[in-house]
Amino acid sequence: MSLQIKSFEEYQDAYKKSVEQPEEFWAGIAENFFWKRKWHTVLNWNFKEPNIKWFEGAKLNITENCLDRHIYQNGDKPAIIWEPNDPSEAHRVLSYKQLLHKVEQFANVLKNNNVKKGDRICIYLPMVPELVIATLACARIGAIHSVIFGGFSAQSIADRINDAKCKLVITSDGSFRGSKTIELKSIVDDALMQCQSVDRVIVLTRTRTAISMLKGRDVWWEDEIKKVETQGNPACPAEEMDAEDTLFILYTSGSTGKPKGVVHTTAGYMVYAGYTFSNVFQYQPDEVYFCTADIGWITGHSYIVYGPLSQGATSLMFEGVPTYPDAGRMWDIVAKHKVNILYTAPTAIRSLMAFGDEYVDNKDLSSIRKLGSVGEPINEEAWHWFNDKIGKGKAPIADTWWQTENGGILIAPMAGISPTIPGYAMSPLPGVQPALMDENGKEIEGNDVSGNLCIKFPWPGMLRTTYGDHERCRQTYFATYEDMYFTGDGCYRSPEGYYRITGRVDDVLNVSGHRIGTAEVENAINMHSDVVESAIVGYPHPVKGQGIYAYVIANHHHDDINQTRQDILQTVTRLIGAIAKPDIIQFVTDLPKTRSGKIMRRILRKIAEGETSSLGDTSTLLDPTVVEAIIEGSKEFKK
Repeated sequence: MSLQIKSFEEYQDAYKKSVEQPEEFWAGIAENFFWKRKWHTVLNWNFKEPNIKWFEGAKLNITENCLDRHIYQNGDKPAIIWEPNDPSEAHRVLSYKQLLHKVEQFANVLKNNNVKKGDRICIYLPMVPELVIATLACARIGAIHSVIFGGFSAQSIADRINDAKCKLVITSDGSFRGSKTIELKSIVDDALMQCQSVDRVIVLTRTRTAISMLKGRDVWWEDEIKKVETQGNPACPAEEMDAEDTLFILYTSGSTGKPKGVVHTTAGYMVYAGYTFSNVFQYQPDEVYFCTADIGWITGHSYIVYGPLSQGATSLMFEGVPTYPDAGRMWDIVAKHKVNILYTAPTAIRSLMAFGDEYVDNKDLSSIRKLGSVGEPINEEAWHWFNDKIGKGKAPIADTWWQTENGGILIAPMAGISPTIPGYAMSPLPGVQPALMDENGKEIEGNDVSGNLCIKFPWPGMLRTTYGDHERCRQTYFATYEDMYFTGDGCYRSPEGYYRITGRVDDVLNVSGHRIGTAEVENAINMHSDVVESAIVGYPHPVKGQGIYAYVIANHHHDDINQTRQDILQTVTRLIGAIAKPDIIQFVTDLPKTRSGKIMRRILRKIAEGETSSLGDTSTLLDPTVVEAIIEGSKEFKK
């Protein structure tokens, strides 16, 4: 069975088979990968515990599928093209042969530093090729990687290291992001003051920032590579992994305030990442593919590293931001490397739209064949600009819906094969069985209906647990609806049966395509010495999609209210990272609460959205007059 579907008729046939004979369907897809030993059972599952196992009995190593199997026919083909933050710095190209060599080299560095199969490794690096190398080197020897986005604070890093009990950290002296230099090593040093499990830090040279190197703990990447070279630079055979061995942990915000470590396992994740990459983007062997995500997020894991490399693709990674040194940078990269497929976020599109068409109109975008959008539903205005200005009306747009927990894309058009409608994720991929549920746990049948989006049958890329806390996994994803995986998203199914995601239905915000738990931000704000209490809601933001609106009760020790605002923002940055900073902080004397003390966020959300005429019943509040005062105070932000 071929991995790639080539027509809409093939899609319909494949979808029908995937529902009627799911195990046979996925076995056929899995045949397209390299296995040291085949499986004896395709699938074992229940959603009650939950307990999901794919390709039981199989033995493999994902790096052999991403690297070794391409060497003989495509060893000289570019695997990674790296474009630096500064356009005057030279770009780098690593062929499949060169990437394999560097992965084996660094895998031996890890072994020299006492890393063994099953050890957890924290990776906190800039978007440089060494980030891909470190990730694959962990997988090569069976170590479990936990990549942390370079914008997170020391406290956030410490929380993640301690939760996974990481024994080694891979970082760099610093990173470049636009006009800024970020001191990654000093952030790691601050984090490690709280971490007992780490006994080694490997430090890559990137910015040549002055850093502290602790004897006995910290070593330089470059020195460790030299040691391996003096040992005769041996190859590093790939560790044989069981299908259900953990490949990586990736932390995502939860509604409780404590980040949860989503666990993905080896075989199912590999099959799903490769299958979805090949089909959604209809990847052809000659194409240059550019995903603008950071590898610190799931999009970077699945669609910069594992998905493209498993299919022998050329994957372009970019260190910087789309607006540096000006708002034409992304289009310069497309022209320079003749990019054929561009996969980016609505936030980036809206941001670039705001700078005006003069940054696009003089660029050569003739190489673009296909476009993709990820992170949140793309609004119609941004979709049309993307379609008209970037795709010139000729490049199909795949508006993809999926989550960290899913491992890969679940609902999306296949580029150039299936129909597209602006703002719609459209149809599920073969192997994905969505269901819309009502509040009473009953499935909503038919079309032109809305409900909570669930998936009623497992797919290979789905999470298996949350690290160290399986009950949290069960409660979050499998307890709301019986025998269903609950996505936490609302969804509309059109009269034609197409899916449109309508947003989160839990206490999680989607800011610039990144999920941020309201409880996490509230906890950080409440740590500020002047703050008594706070409540966070989302509101429509012209660039980010959803902005963070904070209602804060504070004892003002500053005469300057703006100074208190800045202090609170700094507190959030220190505890979580700049990504979680509220866009608006409104100081209030009280919050709307029920008599039992529950904060009515529904009312606060309406005020933030400017819909004060439809607040609903406020008579159940302990003090309904609080609402009028908050509405009055919100007017300064509505100018």
